[in-house]
Amino acid sequence: MLSAVKRFITEERGASAVEYALLIALIAMAIIGGATLLGTTLDEKYNDVAGQVEEAGAQPGGQ
Repeated sequence: MLSAVKRFITEERGASAVEYALLIALIAMAIIGGATLLGTTLDEKYNDVAGQVEEAGAQPGGQ
């Protein structure tokens, strides 16, 4: 039993797979966070421009 526990502790075959999985998860979270932030910023800018166009009295549809 003691040798099985010792072997389990020193075994490193799956360690690199776990490290890669954690790295991929971290990168995915960064991409999702960046895309969300970019989407929110673009939405705010679009609404600002739409408000300025409306204040200027432009007709909808470009007429």
